[in-house]
Amino acid sequence: MGELTLSDIAEKMKEIDFCMLTTVTEGGKLSSRPLSNNRDVDYDGDFWFFAYEDSRFIHDVQANDDVGLTFAGDKSLLGKPGIFIGVEGKASLTKDRLAFEEHWVDDMERWFSQGIETPGIVLLRVRASRVHYWDGEEEGEVKI
Repeated sequence: MGELTLSDIAEKMKEIDFCMLTTVTEGGKLSSRPLSNNRDVDYDGDFWFFAYEDSRFIHDVQANDDVGLTFAGDKSLLGKPGIFIGVEGKASLTKDRLAFEEHWVDDMERWFSQGIETPGIVLLRVRASRVHYWDGEEEGEVKI
């Protein structure tokens, strides 16, 4: 088993902009979609994503807060696979303006043209309970 710490994993995630968020649908099926983590990875166990409150996955989260995140890094310099990171956690929503300001990056205006003033914007927080990683040679788990 590997020995990466939460801080080590955060450093690796700085290079991975998008992840897949998996939610449980109303019918109990799994549904995944890509989201940008905005490279907001001074990681303490929470992930932050901006979204529109009328998005299907936001409705999924309101009904069932169990979620998964999957990150996949580029190949290493030696050609081996990059790191793969799987996260289990609980999701929650906020419309708190201070939280918006804390996590906003200007590149997000591509999807939210009025910035944090965009109508219907919410901030999704995923609080991790378990992080599993594999880098092609080592694997390990960090419990939060």
